[in-house]
Amino acid sequence: MRIDLVTQADVELYQAFQRLVPQLTNNNPPPSLDELTALVHEASSTLMIARDDSGVIVGALTLAVYRVPTGIRSIIEDVVVDISVRGQGVGEELMLRAIEIAREKGAANISLTSNPMRVAANKLYLRVGFQKRDTNAYQLKL
Repeated sequence: MRIDLVTQADVELYQAFQRLVPQLTNNNPPPSLDELTALVHEASSTLMIARDDSGVIVGALTLAVYRVPTGIRSIIEDVVVDISVRGQGVGEELMLRAIEIAREKGAANISLTSNPMRVAANKLYLRVGFQKRDTNAYQLKL
């Protein structure tokens, strides 16, 4: 397995996200090729993918690192590992690489949210050092 930072959106990436996003959520459709291109070119975002030994994309994670008045913040979003390889360390490798990049970019911490029903994912986040925060999470649908 290897972790790659995506520098270009192509048909392979598009097809992988058509397969992976439905395994992550039913609330949003998979991104179009244009949306993936915009993501890859977004300065504050780093899209990384995991490939199995045969080169097939089997996981993805997006890390956003951005500046606010109180410092440099980072957040991990849309972590997904193909169901066929779950439990084989793919998610952990993606998380560890994201942590390394956030640290290199000067972030003091990384935030993430996860549905409590995603038991294995929540265990992974704790295992790699995240701590559950006692906070209120708010969302406004636009």
